[in-house]
Amino acid sequence: QVQLVESGGGSVQSGGSLRLSCVVSGYTYKKHCMGWFLQAPGKEREEVAVIDSNGATRYADSMKGRFTISQDNAKTILYLQMNSLKPEDTAMYYCAAGRFGPGCSEYDYWGQGTQVTVSS
Repeated sequence: QVQLVESGGGSVQSGGSLRLSCVVSGYTYKKHCMGWFLQAPGKEREEVAVIDSNGATRYADSMKGRFTISQDNAKTILYLQMNSLKPEDTAMYYCAAGRFGPGCSEYDYWGQGTQVTVSS
């Protein structure tokens, strides 16, 4: 059974940093997409950053230059380093994984989420 478990969220002041982790177990795809998504209260989930099996990455425009997505050598842990955090970054953050596809637009498995709160 595939499971994704996020951790590392918390409350920080504007300008601070957090590092989110997502531990993946039971994943069988050799070629995959993994990503981080955020969902603010009352709003739909949106893409933050994506990385594929080859290490290619994609970032939302508002996160580019501040956030960095990465994975360990075994591709069992997904990370999101968040720097220069802003109050508008406040949201629940989810990690996701799925079979590789064009644009990494589809995901099969999702974590439970970890809350990130950034105060002014």
